[in-house]
Amino acid sequence: MSVVLSGSGLSVEKLVSIARHNERVELSPDALERIKVCRSMLEEKIRMHEIMYGVNTGIGEFSEVVLNDTQVKQFQKYLIYNHSAGIGEPAPVEYVRAAMAGRINVHAHGNSGVRPEITLTLIQMLNKGVTPVVCQKGSVGACGDLAPMSQIALLMMGEGEAFYKGEKLPGSEAFERAGIAIPGLQARDGLATINGSNLLTAMSAIQIFDINRWLKQAEIACAMTLEALFANMKPYDPRLHEIRGFKGAVRSARAIMKCVEGSDLLTGKLKMKVQDAYSMRSTPQVIGAAHDALAYAKEQVETELNGVGDNPIFLPEEKLTLTGANFQGTPVSLPMDMLGAAVTMVSVLSERRLNRLLNPALSIGLPAFLTRGAGMFSGLMLSQYTADSLIVEQRILSNPASIQSIPAAADQEDFVSMGMNTAIKNSQILDNAYGVLGIEFIAASQALDFREFNPGRGVCIAKNVVRKHVKHLEEDRPLYPDHTKMKEVVKSSEILEKVERVIGRLE
Repeated sequence: MSVVLSGSGLSVEKLVSIARHNERVELSPDALERIKVCRSMLEEKIRMHEIMYGVNTGIGEFSEVVLNDTQVKQFQKYLIYNHSAGIGEPAPVEYVRAAMAGRINVHAHGNSGVRPEITLTLIQMLNKGVTPVVCQKGSVGACGDLAPMSQIALLMMGEGEAFYKGEKLPGSEAFERAGIAIPGLQARDGLATINGSNLLTAMSAIQIFDINRWLKQAEIACAMTLEALFANMKPYDPRLHEIRGFKGAVRSARAIMKCVEGSDLLTGKLKMKVQDAYSMRSTPQVIGAAHDALAYAKEQVETELNGVGDNPIFLPEEKLTLTGANFQGTPVSLPMDMLGAAVTMVSVLSERRLNRLLNPALSIGLPAFLTRGAGMFSGLMLSQYTADSLIVEQRILSNPASIQSIPAAADQEDFVSMGMNTAIKNSQILDNAYGVLGIEFIAASQALDFREFNPGRGVCIAKNVVRKHVKHLEEDRPLYPDHTKMKEVVKSSEILEKVERVIGRLE
């Protein structure tokens, strides 16, 4: 089933289906008509020699330079050449595909003045699997992601490079093999392809999708650790959180209680403390706050996905050109900075629960470092070191990028969002988070092996998945394969999917 792009209704989930799962894309007929109407108006304005930024003027510091008719025809080519100034390794294919889908949705509003051939070529590229090679680094998030988006625009001229069927090819060859005509760039086409925060927004949308699934797994891991530590489950009663009113905390408490349904821990037969440590009893408040941060970030990202992030914009019904700063990435970068910090925060909480599993003074009778051979064996002692090293890196990366503006373009662009830096560092924060949580899953499963009671249904399913990949630590062995494997398992969401299949969605 195709995803129809119309300028509205593009959700994070739909974007992931296009970017990651190669869902077919269509442009709605109404959107195509809007694009044609806007282009017709723009061409009339060009014939009338109306001064329009980036159409018949230079850009940035050169915005006051007016171009003659001959220069207008050539300007878009040099604009794209000049802005194809990124550096380093290519961005993952799914990020670039998502950026292209987001740019199509901007065009669909009919306010960009682009030729329909450009938008339709982007759709063909998505549907036929031609993905531009795009350096991930080089954008300051205003005027949009100019450097990476320009590498997409290069293909419109038959230049640049692209991935096609597993090969990296010259852009013209990729188009030829896929049967896509090169549309060329005419007045406004180049700037209309690049002048928005589409790559950083695309990366943020995919991260939001993955962070949501990671947070759910953080709740499953928490439930496992709580069972292993004979936790008092009263702090997880949803009524406690409803009376305070934070939606995320209510959701988190319900999810954790769902995982422990059917546990002997809930019967009152097991001895427990009147009050546990904060790392145990405040988990719903902490993971809940992350859920709330994610909900806000998702709202902002989906607003951007469905808005007109461009400059200038054209209002055909009023024959009006408006120049502003709708390319600014700050509305996305600021909440995504917060979300990156939230992932780090939840990772710190996971490590603190891990500490209670390993520390014999805190583990309610579990063997030190979860090994029967303490002294000869060190058990999972070094697993905590690994988690700690990942968390320190997360903390460093949690410094917000959105306040790090460095002026550019002779101070014409004197405040920029640095949203691409936010998106890049959030990728690493999340990658580390998979590792931290994987280590808690290993430790919680090891701890439950030493307990003689019936855990909750969700906890049992999660432990079975862990044991499919990592066997019980009877005696010391190299742990890096276990750590790396469990990181991959968490990233794949296998635990989440199998738990939800049996006990229902954790929402």
